[in-house]
Amino acid sequence: MIMYDLILIMLGMIILIIGILIGVAFMTLLERKVLGYIQIRKGPNKVGLMGILQPFSDGIKLFIKEQTYPNFSNYFSYYFSPIVGFILSLMMWMLIPYYFNMLSFNLGLLFFFCVSSLSVYVIMIAGWASNSNYALLGGLRAVAQTISYEVSLALIMLSSIILIMDFNLMNFFYYQKYIWMIFIMLPLSMCFFSSSLAETNRTPFDFAEGESELVSGFNVEYSSGGFALIFLAEYSSILFMSFLFVVMYMGGYNLSLMFYFKIVLISFLFIWVRGTLPRYRYDKLMYLSWKSYLPISLNYLLFFFCLMMFL
Repeated sequence: MIMYDLILIMLGMIILIIGILIGVAFMTLLERKVLGYIQIRKGPNKVGLMGILQPFSDGIKLFIKEQTYPNFSNYFSYYFSPIVGFILSLMMWMLIPYYFNMLSFNLGLLFFFCVSSLSVYVIMIAGWASNSNYALLGGLRAVAQTISYEVSLALIMLSSIILIMDFNLMNFFYYQKYIWMIFIMLPLSMCFFSSSLAETNRTPFDFAEGESELVSGFNVEYSSGGFALIFLAEYSSILFMSFLFVVMYMGGYNLSLMFYFKIVLISFLFIWVRGTLPRYRYDKLMYLSWKSYLPISLNYLLFFFCLMMFL
C-alpha cells in the first residue's frame, strides 16, 4: 500500500513538472508577444497559428546546438551548475498544497526559504567556473543582490506568517476568506513584488545579466542546453513567485479558474515592468534594499507582532 502511494506521489510530481515546463514555454511566448506590442510590433507570429509553436521550436533549436566547453573552465562545476539551478527551481513547486496524493508541507515557507537561498550558490558557481571576468563579475553582483533582497523578502513574509501563525500555505486561503491580505498590507505587498523582481534577476534589477556592461553576465560562456536550463530556471522562478504572491496576498490557493487568472496577471506584471522601466543603477539597488525595504518590513513586522499580542 505504501509503495502504491509512493508511485502515485511520484506520478503526481512528474505531471506537475510537465505542467510547469509547458507553462514556462508559453510564459516565454507571452513575454515576447507583450514586449512586441509594447514596442509597436507583432512579436513571434510565423511558427504555427499566431506563433503558438514558437517556444517548442526555440527549445528544440537550443538543445540541438553545439555545447561549448571553455578550455580554462572548471569543467564539472561549469557543466552541472545550470542543472542544479533548474532542479532547485522545480523543487520550489513541490510546495503547492494539492488536495490529492501530493506531498503536504506544514513548514512550506521554511522549505521555500531554504531552496531559494541555495539558488544563490548556483549563480555564483556558474560565474566562477566559467573562468571569465565578465561571468565572475555577473556572479558576484547576483550574489550581493540576491542576499540583500532575500533579507527584506524574508521579513516581509514573516509579517504574513505572524498574522496567520503558521508556515502552511493552505492556511492563507482560510484567513483570506472575507478580505484579501493585499488590502490589509498594500505597501508590504508592493515591496514583496519588487523584491521578487530582484530575487528572480528581472528588469529593472537584472544586474547579473547586464547586457550593456557585462555582455550577458554570469551566463556569458553558456550555450545550447546549459543556457536553456538557466533560462527555464529563471522563468520557472518567475511563475513560482507569481504563485506565492497570489497565495499570500490575493485570496490563497483554490482550484478555480480565477486563481490561474490571478497568477497570469502577476506574471504579466513582471513582463510589463520589463517593457517599461530602464535598469537601475547598482548603488541605488543596494540603497533601496537596505535603506527602504528593510526599515519598512521591520516596522510592519513589529506592528503585526504587537497586534497579535493584544488580540
